[in-house]
Order: sequence, then C-alpha cells, then structure tokens
Amino acid sequence: MKKIKVGVAGLGFIGPAHIEALRRQPDIEVIAINDFSEEYARTKADSLGIEKSYGNFDAMLADPDIAVVHICTPNFLHYPMAKAALLAGKHVVCEKPLANTVAEAEELVALAAKTGLVNAIHFNLRYYPLIRHMRAMRVKGELGNVHSVIGSYLQDWLFYATDYNWRLEPDKSGESRAIADIGSHLIDLIEYITGLEITAVMADFSTVHPNRKKPTKPIETYSGKILQPEDYQEVPINTEDYATVMIRFNDGSKGVVTVSQVSAGRKNRLSLEISGSNQTVSWVSESPNNLWIGKRDTANEMLMRDPALVHKESAALISFPGGHNEGFPDTSKQLFKEVYAAVREGKQPAEPTYPIFADGLRELILCDKIIESNKKQAWVQV
Repeated sequence: MKKIKVGVAGLGFIGPAHIEALRRQPDIEVIAINDFSEEYARTKADSLGIEKSYGNFDAMLADPDIAVVHICTPNFLHYPMAKAALLAGKHVVCEKPLANTVAEAEELVALAAKTGLVNAIHFNLRYYPLIRHMRAMRVKGELGNVHSVIGSYLQDWLFYATDYNWRLEPDKSGESRAIADIGSHLIDLIEYITGLEITAVMADFSTVHPNRKKPTKPIETYSGKILQPEDYQEVPINTEDYATVMIRFNDGSKGVVTVSQVSAGRKNRLSLEISGSNQTVSWVSESPNNLWIGKRDTANEMLMRDPALVHKESAALISFPGGHNEGFPDTSKQLFKEVYAAVREGKQPAEPTYPIFADGLRELILCDKIIESNKKQAWVQV
C-alpha cells in the first residue's frame, strides 16, 4: 500500500492530536513536522517518533515527498501558511480560524478553488456520531421545524488571572477570543445541524480579567504547569472571556449562545439543545455518547451511541459497538477519513462531506458581525 506522506506545522496542543488521529489511518504517514525553531522541532520530532523536522515552514513545503500539510499553528500564521502550501501544490487541512480577516479567508477560498487541491477546515466537532445523527433527524423530518436553539460552550482553563496563552494576544489570535476560539465550533454546529442560516446577531462581551499575569517562561495549552510569582508580568487584556449572542435565523426562528473560558469546573463542555415542532434534542460534549430526546405526550428517550440504533449517516462515524465509548480523539480520525478519501482522488470533490475553507470563511463573517454587534450594542445583520 502506497502511503500518503504528511507534514504537520505547529506542535502545541492540537498538532499532536492531528498526528495521533492520522496514525490511526493505515495508508497515511506523518513524515515531517515544523515549528518555530530547529531545536524545538527536533525535540518534538524525537518525542513523537517522526523522521524529519523543520524550523522553517518553507523548507518543509519544499519536501517533494509531502502531499498534505496540516496547519496547527497560532491563528495569525494560518493564512500565510495555507496560501504558501496551496501555491506549493500541497493539499491543506487547516485549524480554525482559517485566517485573521475575512479578506484573507476569501483569498484562500478563491485560491483553493483555482488550484483544485483538497482543502479542509478542522471543525472536528461535527464528527461526534450523535451530532451527525441530530443532523439526519432534521433532514428526515423527525425533528420538525426548528423553534429555538440554546447552546453554550464553557471552559475554565483561563479561570485565574495567572492563566495565560498566546490566544490572549490579538496580534496572534485576532480581535475576538472566546467567540472565535470555541464559539466558532458551536455556531458551526448550529448551522450544520439545523440547516438554517444566521441572519442577525446581538452580542454582549465581558472581560472578566482586564489584566492578566503573563508568564515569562513558555507554557502550553492545558499544560497545568505551576510557575512562581516572579515568573509573571502584568499585561492588559482586550479580548472577551465571556460572551452571549442572541441569534435570528432565516426562517424566523431564534436562538441564543453563551461561551465562557472562565467557568470553574467546566473543562470543555459544549451543550446544545434544539427544540423542533416534533421533539427536542439535547447533547453535551462531556457525555458525547448519549443524546436526550424530549417528547410532549410520551416518555422522553436517551439514545446511546450505537451503530445498530442510529441513522446510517451517523453509523458511518462509529468504529466500535454500543457501550464502547468514543470521544474527542475519534472526531479527528473520522474527519480525516473523509478528507483523505478526497486526497486519494487527488482533488476537491464537487460536494465535500467534510468542512472546507468556505466553512471557515462563513465563521469569520459571523465572528466579524458578532464583534461589530458587541461594539455597537445593537442588532447587526449578517
């Protein structure tokens, strides 16, 4: 079997997660990684058992063996790296956000279309089997017309003023943080499941820690490392820790989402409840193998993730029998299975089943409107 050779840029929290998921595919091999310095990249390559390492992204792109590049770097690098990779003839899988501005994202969408290369955005949360089951319920009419959507995405990894990460710096992550970082996943899921388009937003942001203590030593996302008081410097924070957004959809229905990175005890909890004219569905990412189905006239149901019980569209994302739980690492595996089916064909399909650069552009447009709404403290049309 001829293996597809892959290079991964960015070895913080999510890069190794990509590598682990790719290694679960029999005909894919990660042969190279890239990070900010030769020494750091080599250390990471050794720890991950990867042959080649590059401190320079262009040098990795020059490797003729690499067919696909995964971009897992800080946000401000996504656009230049994705553009360079496409121009180098590489298929691209990019972390969200696709870029820091709508204009950059539009350029990448146009360039990807011109090259015909496979392009994908890592909205991996679509690949929880019960997320796709909810979508199938809507498509088949089981949910009925959507009446309302209530969603939240809560974390606590920035709970303390001493918690710090590059995502807190607008020059690296963009003008929004909580909405752009985790809210983008939630909003993408809402449009993906319901099939509705968001037409207007009303947002209100809060910065719980207007000043934070920035470590003078490097730490990684979710690392849990403890530093001493002398290891910090105080810096102002200009992005949101918390946000609530009211939503209007193109069919006249309404919704509301709340995101927070300062909710103690909520490690990584996405919650989504969609009420339809026939029934309600409710799902929580920290219990991803169960779907609550609410009824008016009969007993409520709890559906367990089981390939024998879910719709066939969802069963395609399940690798193990019911009761054998699957979770976050499996979402990337399932997404990459679909992406690399296209890579084997050598081109972007006419109707991709996976999220593409255009989906990344959509989320940037929505994020921009949400930021605008918060600034104006008013409804903004999308």
